[in-house]
This record gives sequence, C-alpha cells and structure tokens, in this order.
Amino acid sequence: MFKTLFRQIGRFKVATLLTPVFTAFEVVMGVLIPYVTAWIIDRGVLGHDMGAIYRYGGLMLLLAAVSTLMGILAGRFSALASTGFASNLREAMFQNIQTFSFTNIDKFSTSGLVTRMTTDVSNLQNAFQMLLRISVRAPLNLITSVLMCLFINDEMSLIFVVALVILGVSLFFIIRKTVKVFSQVFERYDDVNRVVQENVAAIRVVKAFVREEHENRKFAHAVEKLFGLFVRAERLQALNHPLMMLVVYGCIIAISWFGAHLVVSDKMSPGELTSLFAYVMTIMMSLMMLSMIFVQLTMSAASARRISEVLDERADITDPAENEAVPEVADGSVDFDDVSFSYNKEGTEMAISHINLHIDSGAMVGVMGPTGCGKSTLATLIARLYDATQGTVRVGGEDVRRYPLETLRDAVSMVLQKNVLFSGTILDNLRWGRDDATREECMRACDIACATEFIDQMDEGLDTHLEQGATNLSGGQRQRLCIARALLKHPRVLILDDSTSACDTATDAAIRRALATEVSDVTKIIVSQRISSIIDADMIVVMESGRIVATGTHNELLESSPLYCEIWEMQTQGDPDFD
Repeated sequence: MFKTLFRQIGRFKVATLLTPVFTAFEVVMGVLIPYVTAWIIDRGVLGHDMGAIYRYGGLMLLLAAVSTLMGILAGRFSALASTGFASNLREAMFQNIQTFSFTNIDKFSTSGLVTRMTTDVSNLQNAFQMLLRISVRAPLNLITSVLMCLFINDEMSLIFVVALVILGVSLFFIIRKTVKVFSQVFERYDDVNRVVQENVAAIRVVKAFVREEHENRKFAHAVEKLFGLFVRAERLQALNHPLMMLVVYGCIIAISWFGAHLVVSDKMSPGELTSLFAYVMTIMMSLMMLSMIFVQLTMSAASARRISEVLDERADITDPAENEAVPEVADGSVDFDDVSFSYNKEGTEMAISHINLHIDSGAMVGVMGPTGCGKSTLATLIARLYDATQGTVRVGGEDVRRYPLETLRDAVSMVLQKNVLFSGTILDNLRWGRDDATREECMRACDIACATEFIDQMDEGLDTHLEQGATNLSGGQRQRLCIARALLKHPRVLILDDSTSACDTATDAAIRRALATEVSDVTKIIVSQRISSIIDADMIVVMESGRIVATGTHNELLESSPLYCEIWEMQTQGDPDFD
C-alpha cells in the first residue's frame, strides 16, 4: 500500500526531501534559544554586564531569524509537496478508473469513488504534510529538549521522565479508542455522498412525487450518523488538552519547588531554572503534537487503504499483445459461439447461456424479449464492455479479444440505454464520436438521427450549450443526439440498445428508414421492447431467461414462436410496452 502511494510523489520528491531538512534546522535553532536566554540572565542581568546582554541578545535574534527562515522554507516546500502529492493521487486514480471495465467499475459505488477522490485524498494530503513537518518537528523537539534538560541538570530531568511516562500511557489509551471510531467515519461519508448524488440526479422525480420531506429525512439520518461518530471521536480527543495541561502544570510546580532549593543552594543558576521552564513547555507541546499525529495518521490509514484499492485495481479487460493484435475489423459480421456470461466471477448465475448466433455484415437485426432476459448483456459483449465467461464472441471473423480495445470500440459503436451527454455545446458532444468531424459531417449524422429538426429551431444551432446531463433537452432529443454521435464514428457495427424508446413512433420509423438507406453497409443491432421498432429487420432474435428461443423474420416468428405471437398480439391490442 505505502509503495503504491509514495510512487505518486513523482516530481515533488525534492520538495519532499527538503521539508524535513529545513524543519530539522528550524528545531535546532529554536531549541538553542532558551539556553541562550539562561546566559542573558546569568551573565548579563545578574552579572550587571550590558555587553553580555547585547552579545547574547544579538545571538538570540540571529537564532530566531534563522529558525524563522528555516520554518518559512519548510512550510513552502511542505505545501508544494503535499498539494502536488494530492494532485498526483487524484490524477492517477482518475486515469486508472478510465481503464476499468464494467466489471471493475461494478466493484466500486459511484459515491464511494467520489469520496475517495475528494475527502480521502484531502485526508491523505493533510497527513502527508503533517508527516513531513510535525512528525519531524515533534520528535526532534522532544529529544533535543530532553537532552538540553539533561545537560543543564540531570537530577531535575527525572521530573520530565515521570511526566513523559504518565502522559504517554494516557495518550495511548485515548488514541486507541479514537482510532476505532475514525475507522467507521468514511463509510458514513460514502452514505452521505450517495444520498446527495441520488437526490440531485433524480431531483425531477423527487419534485414530481412531492418527496422532498422524505429526502430531507433520509439525508438528515445519514448526516446524523456521521455527526454522531465525529462527536464520539472529538469527545475522546478533547481529553488530550486537559490531560496535557495537568501534566504541564504539575511539572512547573515540581520544577519550581525543587529548582528553588537548587538555586538557593547554588547548585543551579536562575537562568538555568528559567530555561527549564521553557523546555518543559516544549516537551509537553511536542507530546501533544505527537498525539495529534497518531490520530491523523490513523484517520488517514483508512483513506490510504481506500485510495490504494482504486490505484491497485487492474482492468480485467486489456489489449492483446502487440504481436498478436488484429489491427483492423474487416467487416460488420458478428458471431456468438456457445457464449455464456455471468456478472459474478464465480459464474454461479448466468445472465445469458449457450448463445449461438450469426449476423451477416450489413444486416439489420432486432433483439427483443422480457426485461432481464439478457438483451443488453448480449449487446455489451459485442463491444467487449464485458468478456464472455464461456465461449467466443467474434466481430469481422476475429475473436473480439484479439483486437486492441480502441480498434474494436471504434468499429462497434454502441448507444446505451442511459443516454449521457456532457456539459458543453451540441457540437462538442457530437465530436465525442470523432474529434475531427466537420460541422457538415455532424449535421449529416443529425439528419440520419432525425435531430436536425429540433437543432434548427434553436437560436445557436450546433453551438447551443447543454447543461449538465443535458437537462435542457427532452429524452427523445437526447436519444437522437446520442445516435448521431455514434454514427460519426463510421462504425462497422451500430448497436442501439432501446435507444429510441423516448421517441414517438413516427420519429422511430424515420430513424429506421434513414439507417436502412444512409448506412446500409453498417450492421445494425436494435435492442427494443417494441416490435414496431424491429418489424422490418432482416432477422429478429427472441430471448427469454438468458437464452435465444427463436430467430427469424417478423412473419416467420408469428408462425413459429408462441412468445413472439403473444407479445405482438398484446402490443397491437393497445399495450405497446408489453413486457
């Protein structure tokens, strides 16, 4: 885990190394100041020597100036190193997520990934900065201050030893209890993010069903759990300060009592006693900082583990070896050779089973069947969004696993059930299909997808800005733009997964006619619940319970498939969405 994380320091290694170096110099200069103060008191004030006061005062100013300069440099480099580290972490996580297959993505919830890239990285950034500065400063301050106390008076140093033992044992038990609570905090963060994300994404449904109060209660419940855990943790941490003050004041009283006797008996000078008071505060504050470090690092350990899970995750769908890769998809033919697929790795429950199917290049094929019968799963295997658990899927006569992913997915253009458009102009979204597409090519694709009619009615046409999620478009308009975007790739195979469900029947028919005439050389696989959307297909595939139960043209299926007949009768009698 640590190797994975520290690899992300990258080009900020120099800043990472310089921070503890400057911090060490800062501490050493600061620790010498109380000792010089003792000289000023003993040799200057008590010795009535103004020259000594000026000399040692100047030395103190020099030490303070050097310590300040070192602190500034340490702060500058620690900020650079920690923010750079956090930036590299986010970039590395995001880049790795882009390589994930659907199987990899299914392992992490969307809200969980958001929390990891925001809250968890921020926690790790703070911990890293603390590790570079305070984790160097506090132990070094503690050790050097104790050494200075031993140098001044070894008998008085026993007071610090006793104080350290008492405080160390107490802080250990406080931290031990605090750690258990913080380990549960980030799970609650995921819950809060999930509720917020779901509510914002589905705000129109919430409004339509007047469920604002329900959502408020759900959010309040998630926040209340997070609040309760933080209160428990902070309540335990709050014991640090009074405990620290109790030990500090106990040390001051003990030093005052025993120190006064030593001064009176000329075994210690007043200046040395004064410096001991300064060192006791430094030692106790160092212990307080160490306790904070342990709590922060413990909090960050959970974040580090969650981030490492994303960074260490390896895509289970990868490109073939370069010498074995097929560089080009020859045509749009598609074959399923005894294909079975399961969404779980154990393969205990198959989504589709023993699929054997051949689709000619340039054919229009319809796939239909009840919800959950495996229609969409069948389509995703062609674009290799998942890999078949058993059997072989071929495109252009070659196993899809032999193509580089970019080559295959440029040749197999897929419009998914959920239409996703991004913030930006219509033109920007269309060019996701092909970066160098001209405006004329984009308009031609929109003509085929029957999107021109509403684009022409917009004041800015292709330059019309789309809000996040394209909420300023209707569902049917979004579907048509997604189809146009897919056509711009000039694919060998075009898969429309229920991609005209939000369009009226006239628009649906117009799109099918345009696809048949304008891109006749492209294999078109249309997944639909409506028979009217696939009635003219060269072949219709009927699925049930993950298996193909019938294939043929519309007329052939009316004679041979009872399931198809039942669906046709129900839809022609007024229930077009029969499932």
